[in-house]
Amino acid sequence: MLPQEFTDYTSALFGPERWQRFLQAFEQETPVSVRFNPFKYHGEPVFESATAVPWCKDGYWLNERPNFTLDPLFHAGVYYVQEAGSLFLDQVLRQYVSSPVLALDLCGAPGGKSTLMRAALPQGSMLVTNEPDRRRANILLENMLKQGHPDVLVTHNQPYDFTKTKWTFDIILTDVPCSGEGLFRRDSNAVSEWSMDNVRYCQKRQRQILQDIWPCLRPGGLLIYSTCTFNTQENEENIRFIAEELGAEILPVAVDSAWQITGSLLENWAKPVYRFIPGVTKSEGLFMAILRKNGVPYSPALLPASARKHAQSNPLIHLLSDGLAAPEQKGKELIPSAAQALSLNLSMQYPRVELSLELARRYLHRESLVLPPDTPKGFVAVTYRGYALGFMKNLGERANNLYPKNWAIRNLQI
Repeated sequence: MLPQEFTDYTSALFGPERWQRFLQAFEQETPVSVRFNPFKYHGEPVFESATAVPWCKDGYWLNERPNFTLDPLFHAGVYYVQEAGSLFLDQVLRQYVSSPVLALDLCGAPGGKSTLMRAALPQGSMLVTNEPDRRRANILLENMLKQGHPDVLVTHNQPYDFTKTKWTFDIILTDVPCSGEGLFRRDSNAVSEWSMDNVRYCQKRQRQILQDIWPCLRPGGLLIYSTCTFNTQENEENIRFIAEELGAEILPVAVDSAWQITGSLLENWAKPVYRFIPGVTKSEGLFMAILRKNGVPYSPALLPASARKHAQSNPLIHLLSDGLAAPEQKGKELIPSAAQALSLNLSMQYPRVELSLELARRYLHRESLVLPPDTPKGFVAVTYRGYALGFMKNLGERANNLYPKNWAIRNLQI
């Protein structure tokens, strides 16, 4: 049951028709959507049926939710399971970014928007994806490594850390922590934890994050602000704060009326913002606005080589991955890493062994396998449908599994 205070506030905000459609959405199956990784996906059929998400080049809705955990293609980074509303970021980036940039996803975990950003940004761009929470940062790291693009840095820092480094970015995405009203359909904890006091707390926290990171956005740079909540305190009021207090212009995004994206729900608000409301748009819920920082642009921000060097050498940056997948030294032996196998730059020096679906699942379960008798001894990359999953060390009678323990599938029961 929805909190009464939420019902009273949001029903008045949405109006009768939108509110009824929102309530009806709770009685329907939650939409399932995926986004294919254009750097890996070969174009062969993966799902029995899929319908294109119109605001995202590589996004698709599925008619039913498969068991993604048991699909080796998911673990190979061929696609990412991502809520359809958040795919709107693709439309934004393709409209406003046409040359190489240095971009920052400030609150990147679990990685959906970060993986999309790297796919949508022009060739030659560098993405820094960051997560302040260490546990969630490890999840972000895993997902980014599986996508395999080398021009991605993964960091674990607080927003104010970036200001201390005097690092500047052409684009900053702030998908800020919020009260999570868009999660109500699939997360009962989000419902039980909701209150107007928490909304006000989130608004205050969001503004602090924005103030902390604002010096890192270059004049003329883009700030993309998003939440998965509906109230105006965390949305329009924060956009007004950015525009008037920090100094920015609110930009429009080209949309089709058939998409049924809702604009602002505030009276006397003429600026473009974008709301995805369950029951109205085929989405779980999203708010997004795009702003350009005031000021005349100066020389471009750091691009791949110099950005990587800056991150590697700056002691204030907690760098979890520099994008350059490398083997790990264990004693006297160099052990190829999972990141190497999943990288777009996987070296062909390693023999490859194609696995069946059953063996691929057992590999991801971190079992020892017996490889074909003609498999060379030593390190081999194992693949499924041509996509690399990781490494094994073939000893002849058996092969040791080198898949990371913390990535392993726990249960193979369908």
